[in-house]
Amino acid sequence: MAVTEPAPRGSTRVHWREWALFLAFIAPNMVLLVAFTYRPMVESIRLSFYDWDMISPGKTWVGLKNYQEYFADETSRYIIRNTLVFTVATVAGTMAIGLALALLLNQGLRGREAARTVLFAPYVVSGAAVGIIWLFIFDPRFGLVTSILGKAGITSPNWYNDPDWAMPMVIIVYIWKNLGYATVVYLAGLQTVPRELYEAARVDGAGRWARFWHVTLPQLSPMTFFLLITTILSSMQAFDIINVMTDGGPLDATKTMVYHVYDEGFVRFRVGNASAIATVLFVILLAVTLLQVKFLERRVNYG
Repeated sequence: MAVTEPAPRGSTRVHWREWALFLAFIAPNMVLLVAFTYRPMVESIRLSFYDWDMISPGKTWVGLKNYQEYFADETSRYIIRNTLVFTVATVAGTMAIGLALALLLNQGLRGREAARTVLFAPYVVSGAAVGIIWLFIFDPRFGLVTSILGKAGITSPNWYNDPDWAMPMVIIVYIWKNLGYATVVYLAGLQTVPRELYEAARVDGAGRWARFWHVTLPQLSPMTFFLLITTILSSMQAFDIINVMTDGGPLDATKTMVYHVYDEGFVRFRVGNASAIATVLFVILLAVTLLQVKFLERRVNYG
């Protein structure tokens, strides 16, 4: 019968030192996460079962009433549809145009470094500042868009007051702001694709489209998966550009779920309703993320 020798005391001390060092590194981050992320999230879920105006000292327990009112309201369904339209359009536009620009900038073009900087700059600029700038660009009387359309003999829409055009305006601005992020991520991925794969594809007689479809896209699948998760989460929580440009209007045409939370909580002072909407949004975001991880990650090529 084999006898297992006890571990030396020195190795046990090293083991505990490693754990202590690990805890020392993560403790500040964990404290901040608990204080500013997890605790507010739990408190928001708790408040969704109360009726409170943020001013009164007492809260009234109402159970699931806030959720029942939310799902029974036609305006809520309209706002959910707005959120889906905005998210699908911005995610698809940002990723498709970002990939096209990344393919272009991956070529040996003169001045491509400056072009990368210019493309990425809007992403780090405040959304409020971007919204104010584009308010002037879309001005139906004196804006740049009106001037360009006028030279083509086209009358500019009333972007601010027409419910049919307000959402496309906000989508265009949001895509423009986040385009550089997707471009840089895809460009980093393109520069890691082995040249040998393209050479082997050429030897096999693959054309440019075949090389893109069977070599480039599979090799970029980790970047696509990463961007899909981050851009969906970002788009569904977009607030600043909408707040500055349209204030959720006209006629709730650009109001999304995040803006609905702000409107209910900080404009109408209906904290219970706002917390219920925030909880529904959290569940949707969690479900979307888990579904992507479960079903889309299988298609990712990490090789």
